[in-house]
Amino acid sequence: MSGVKDYNEMVELYNQMVATIPEVVRRGKTMPYTSLNGNMFSFLSKDGKISLRFNKTEQAEFMEEHQAELSIQYNSVMQGYAVVPETIINDSDLLYKYFRVSYENAKTLKPKPTKKSPKKK
Repeated sequence: MSGVKDYNEMVELYNQMVATIPEVVRRGKTMPYTSLNGNMFSFLSKDGKISLRFNKTEQAEFMEEHQAELSIQYNSVMQGYAVVPETIINDSDLLYKYFRVSYENAKTLKPKPTKKSPKKK
């Protein structure tokens, strides 16, 4: 099992990845994630796997080139997401590159309205 990281190591790796884009803020206490305009574009699952969101073309290319799997959470396929394989986890340059691709894709998504109700005066 050389190269396999425990959950705490994956949290640290995820934090390092997020820090490569200063304008991105890591969110989530129990399940780390990133979002832009209400659209999540990366997350670290409870089993320590990083998933990134791509457009359909990028997702297909990423999965084929790196033998990546679809991201499945709670028995449902996460549309647009792929699990980052260990080969990329162990190559920070590639990991950061694909995180940037995911972020750039998030910029193209339609903003989701916030669910916060306006404060009463």
